[in-house]
Amino acid sequence: MPTAPADKTPRDCTIADALEVVGDRWSLLVVRELFYAERRFTEIARNTGAPRDVLTTRLRKLVDHGVIARKQYSEHPPRYEYRLTDAGRALAPVLLTLKRWGHEHVRNGPDPVLFDHTCGHEFIAEVHCTACGDPLDRGQLNLRPRPQ
Repeated sequence: MPTAPADKTPRDCTIADALEVVGDRWSLLVVRELFYAERRFTEIARNTGAPRDVLTTRLRKLVDHGVIARKQYSEHPPRYEYRLTDAGRALAPVLLTLKRWGHEHVRNGPDPVLFDHTCGHEFIAEVHCTACGDPLDRGQLNLRPRPQ
């Protein structure tokens, strides 16, 4: 596998920054579970299949980065529940577009979870231009580095 030359500086990238926080399977599945209104460690562990030690590490990292908040709900024994912060809730479009991609390009068979919008119709995530409304698959993107 080719590697980057030692003198080459990696591209400055907000995608890479985000992946440092939520760029592994278990972190995104934790956020998914909280998005699905599961709050407690045992529920999150059961629904993600994450090993307990891995889950503990991911929960701590997500708390440290402000993606989730931890709140004690029992003193004896001490027990905690987790909730999405504003930063965590802002990951909803990421999860929903990843869910759509997984259904369209990976899964064979029906989607196990559907979302209905408050208007009564099924909600399907779509990325679109905020100016003209064209969906991403119909438009073109041009890379424009930020001026220095």
